[in-house]
Amino acid sequence: MNEKKEVVIARFGLDNRKELTQREIAKKLNISRSYVSRIEKRALMKLFNEFYRQPKRN
Repeated sequence: MNEKKEVVIARFGLDNRKELTQREIAKKLNISRSYVSRIEKRALMKLFNEFYRQPKRN
């Protein structure tokens, strides 16, 4: 599994996994905590942009 996907799954407890902190994820994947933070931020921005791009439905 690629590390971006792994970060998102672990950070938000998806796929019935335990939520992990950025530090825990960084240690597990042997990457920096700041890189985990950047991945998380990009993922949230993609979700935010996709959510608000959709036409409003009543």
